[in-house]
Amino acid sequence: MISTATKISAIAASAFMALGLAGCAPAATTTEETTSAAAEATTDERADWPEKLVFGAVPSEESSSLVESYQKILDVLEAELGIEVEFFQATDYAGIIEGQVAGNVHMAQYGPFSYVLAGVRGAGLEVAGVMTDGPDIEPGYQSYGIALATNDAVNSLEDFAGKVVCFVDPASTSGYLYPSEGLLSAGIDLETGITPVFAGGHDASVLAVKNGDCEVGFAFDAMVDKNLIESGDIAEGEIKTVWKSEVIAGSPLAMLGSLPESLKAEIKRVILQEANVDALVASGICTSVDDCGLTDEKVWGYVEKDDSFYDGVRKVCEVTGSDKCE
Repeated sequence: MISTATKISAIAASAFMALGLAGCAPAATTTEETTSAAAEATTDERADWPEKLVFGAVPSEESSSLVESYQKILDVLEAELGIEVEFFQATDYAGIIEGQVAGNVHMAQYGPFSYVLAGVRGAGLEVAGVMTDGPDIEPGYQSYGIALATNDAVNSLEDFAGKVVCFVDPASTSGYLYPSEGLLSAGIDLETGITPVFAGGHDASVLAVKNGDCEVGFAFDAMVDKNLIESGDIAEGEIKTVWKSEVIAGSPLAMLGSLPESLKAEIKRVILQEANVDALVASGICTSVDDCGLTDEKVWGYVEKDDSFYDGVRKVCEVTGSDKCE
């Protein structure tokens, strides 16, 4: 038989052990403490982020409102990253490349060739996303060789020999690099076989052909087939296409590789998931798909690609041996 004193001692011992175990257990965490810890961790993660990002671009055509065409992207980046995003409009690709090499431009929209050039010149870039017209469309476009539809003397690239030829910019993919490869393949010397003119923009190249300032020229496909027709600058059928390049890798949005890893990851997430027509319509930033094109090229958004996507451009540089690739 167990005595009353023994029972009391057992109860006391149990109570003591319970108190001891309770003292060893971790204290309950409140919602406020959890939120505070998460906020502190986020703050620590962003401690090395810059106070401001500079986003650069070059207009594909004469534009007084380039910043407006990028505003949706800038707004989404600011809202998601929580830091100011400043827009920098350069007059040519060289200005963007110099800005990124110096570390003054953190993100920039490039053409494929200018992106490759930036790497050659030491910019140290990573691809955040590549422009595309749809989520399931492989990003790419073509260079067109053009002439007036009434110019019966020009019907192929071989007919460019001896002509005044409008290019776009020495760092333009579809406005110089691929056309150079095409002309060389047609047996035309770039220095002695033509009279080159750099128009400064894809629209300017087409309009120079229209106005007779250049006999022939080059521009990217949509500028000839769509943009200038919709703007009323050329009539449908006024300009003929006598040459088309192979498909060129789409235009990349590139960021400095020296940015903090956590920031680069966030930039890439925002560009790939939030900076597209579908997401902008869903969030109410755009009212409809039809009036929500991004950038001055009115694209759907961006898809994921890495640096190797531009090896084809590098190959064309090798084939042409162009000093513009240096």
